[in-house]
Amino acid sequence: MAAKGKILVVDDDRLVLATVTHGLKQAGYEVVDADNGDDAILLAHQHRPDLALLDIRMEGKSGFDVAAYLRESLRVPYMFLSAFADPATVAKVAELGAVAYLVKPLDVSQIVPTVDAQFERIRAQRGAAATPPAAPAAHGADVVALAAGVLMHRYSLQRGDAMQRLQRIADAAGVGLAEQAERLVRAVEELARPGAA
Repeated sequence: MAAKGKILVVDDDRLVLATVTHGLKQAGYEVVDADNGDDAILLAHQHRPDLALLDIRMEGKSGFDVAAYLRESLRVPYMFLSAFADPATVAKVAELGAVAYLVKPLDVSQIVPTVDAQFERIRAQRGAAATPPAAPAAHGADVVALAAGVLMHRYSLQRGDAMQRLQRIADAAGVGLAEQAERLVRAVEELARPGAA
C-alpha cells in the first residue's frame, strides 16, 4: 500500500522523535526524521517532504530556521510541536505561517488527526488550479489551529477542548470561529511587541 504522504519530523528529544515517527508510520505516512535543524534542512532538500513537523528550540538551527528554509526554498508547509507558547513564540509562529501549532506534552493520537487534515488540504490545493503562493501570515484554518494551540497551553487543554472553548468564545462574542481566532492571535502578538506590558 502506498504511503499517505511524506513527512519530515524534527525534534532534539530522541524519545519524542521516536514516538512521533512511529505513530505517523503506523498511521500510514512515510517519515524522514532528524534530531537537529542542520540535518533537517539537508534531509528536506534531499527528500522533498509534503509536510514537516518541527520542534522549535534545538541546538544549532532552530525550528524557526528550518521553517524559513522550507517556506522560502521548498514551499513545504510545516507545523510546530513545542512546549513553549509564550507570546513572542506564538507571534513568531504566526509570522512564519505555520499550518498548526501543537503544544507538548501531547501524544500521537492528537497529532495524527491534525496531520490528516493538513494532507486533505494539500490534496485539495493540488487538485485545484494553480493558486498564488500563500501569504506568510496564518489565515483561516491556520489561524484557528494557532489560536487553539494558545488555548491548549494557557488552560492545559486537549486540542478538542481548546477548539470547543474557542467556539464558545466566538459564539459569546457573536463572531465566526476564524474571526475570533484572528482576534486572539492578534492580542497575543500585541503582548509580544517590545514595550508591551
